[in-house]
Amino acid sequence: MEKEINTQELGEKIVTVLKTIYDPEIPVDIYELGLIYDVMVSTDYDVKILMTLTTPNCPVAETLPLEVEEKVKSLDMVKDAEVEITFDPPWSQDLMSEGAKLELGLL
Repeated sequence: MEKEINTQELGEKIVTVLKTIYDPEIPVDIYELGLIYDVMVSTDYDVKILMTLTTPNCPVAETLPLEVEEKVKSLDMVKDAEVEITFDPPWSQDLMSEGAKLELGLL
């Protein structure tokens, strides 16, 4: 019998991992910053993450997506992870969580 994939449980684990990754210029994790637009998990446990960067010429444009991929791949349930960067819609402070805005003194 095939074990049913618990995408919600895996999704929560992925979010937990994403919350350990920080933009080096901002003391807030990338999830709370609103840089993660979507997390998709296939039935094969392949994960695709659609994310953005604070700016197209962000100093971590090369390394941040790799860090996200590596950390998500390190989860036991994940077979593979792929990060796609988009600037549509462009990131803005409106995408940040209340906690992130509070942390950065924007509230």
